[in-house]
Amino acid sequence: MAVEEGRRVTITAIAQEAGVSVPTVSRVLNGRSDVAPQTRERVEGLLSRHGYQRRGSRTTDHASLIDLVFNDLDSPWALEIIRGVEEAAHAAGMGTVVSAVHQRKAATRQWMQNMRARATSGVVFVTSEVTPNLHDELRRLDIPVVVVDPSGIPAGGVPTIGATNWAGGLRATQHLLELGHRRIGFIAGPKRLLCSRARLDGYRAALEGAGLPVVEELVQQGDFYHESGFAGGTALLDLADPPTAIFAASDQMAFGVYEAVRQRGLRVPDDISVVGFDDLPEARWACPPLTTVRQPLAEMGLLAARTVLRLAQREVIESPRIELATELVTRFSSAPPKG
Repeated sequence: MAVEEGRRVTITAIAQEAGVSVPTVSRVLNGRSDVAPQTRERVEGLLSRHGYQRRGSRTTDHASLIDLVFNDLDSPWALEIIRGVEEAAHAAGMGTVVSAVHQRKAATRQWMQNMRARATSGVVFVTSEVTPNLHDELRRLDIPVVVVDPSGIPAGGVPTIGATNWAGGLRATQHLLELGHRRIGFIAGPKRLLCSRARLDGYRAALEGAGLPVVEELVQQGDFYHESGFAGGTALLDLADPPTAIFAASDQMAFGVYEAVRQRGLRVPDDISVVGFDDLPEARWACPPLTTVRQPLAEMGLLAARTVLRLAQREVIESPRIELATELVTRFSSAPPKG
């Protein structure tokens, strides 16, 4: 298949005209030695004839940038993601542009307008939805995209980076079960996020595995922030038969539970155990230090940035969905129930 004149050539079109696979063209572009000489000559000839340029070789002075887009930036875990992206960008000699769109269409349109002007090399979205329209526009601009903790299944097979949220929710609940707790409250994150639903499913699976029912009054809805943790903790403590432990689906909500416990004249973990999720830096300095599930936030940002840079160099990504391991970090906010 010949590449149409007047259209920007893509690596796929080059591969089709050369009669080879996309990974083969990628290997030629990256100077790999594992390509037959005749194949290399044919591919290089087509690349030269069609004036193909790698994304990283754009002539604008502003091309050495990664766009990092959050819905909101008022969370400590966002700083951890930024730290990871910055590390990868710095290693590649690039800069990072951080934006927040607050789930508003107008803000997203404004970001798109600004992004076009600076000719970014790639975009990392965090807890966002890549709609078909947004995906099509970025694809038209030939800008690669990666999503960290997507709110749904991204359009067009966009690569995603996450953590083993289900396993983390399971392990946190199992930890409390192993301590002897049988009535365990849970404060969930936003329903729209896949990671939130996975943590809730892990909690339910642990209870069911222990032969315990999932009691709906023990499940409170939160949004990952302190206020919802306080509200959910208050509701759980006000039950006629309150739980002996609470698993909050984020550290910030767990700190909100701490305040709900304090305002009732109770103590953690003497009167109620608390477990969080994230392992933010302040978790170890809380009073008492928080037992939590560590998700490698900085590493997730680092991997997302590296992945988008690989896509910008036309490399083939081995897997569209990568999950990094979570780990239970046991500190002093969890203990066996009284009595």
